[in-house]
Amino acid sequence: QVLLVESGGTLVQPGGSLRLSCAASGFILADYAVVWFRQAPGKEREGVSYLGSGNGQIHYADSVKGRFTMSRDNYKNAVYLHMNSLTHAGKANYTCAAVGLDKYGDEWSDPAEYEQWGQGAQVTVST
Repeated sequence: QVLLVESGGTLVQPGGSLRLSCAASGFILADYAVVWFRQAPGKEREGVSYLGSGNGQIHYADSVKGRFTMSRDNYKNAVYLHMNSLTHAGKANYTCAAVGLDKYGDEWSDPAEYEQWGQGAQVTVST
């Protein structure tokens, strides 16, 4: 089976930090571009961060730039999203997705470009 599984979603206070994990099985994630999407209730899904295959390009949404960091651990066949200084806008369901061809330009944030999807992890930002 080819799977992506997110973990790390939980309740966090405003200003807090959280790390989400996206672990792959059945394929080598280092050979794939990976993106984190999020979707809040009543809002469209948006691209949060993108990391190309190998040492490829990295992109962040303007709303999270400087606060979120995406990284890989190829030995663990996983990617991570480190989220700092979380605000109420960060409350959403976060989903990782992967594709075997690196994306260029604005297409990195288009969900239609991705082949493999995780089930999502809920992040709640609240006092």
